[in-house]
Amino acid sequence: MAKQRFRFTFPQQLITTPVIYELGIKFSVVTNVRRADVREDVGWVILEIEGSEEQIQSALEWVADLGVRVDNVSGDVLEG
Repeated sequence: MAKQRFRFTFPQQLITTPVIYELGIKFSVVTNVRRADVREDVGWVILEIEGSEEQIQSALEWVADLGVRVDNVSGDVLEG
């Protein structure tokens, strides 16, 4: 099992859509919100995703196709 962190930036039209929930269900990955900031016009989340490399890659492609910006993240001040 791989565990990776990403920053998802959501456009206004997706802020109320349960994207992270659907990601876990559709791709059988474990999601862990590490940090987030959601406002009326934009939202972002630092998300840890655990699963196989293939599951994670498929999940990232799906979320990017929805219009979410996906960036790799390394480290986290909330760690340990």
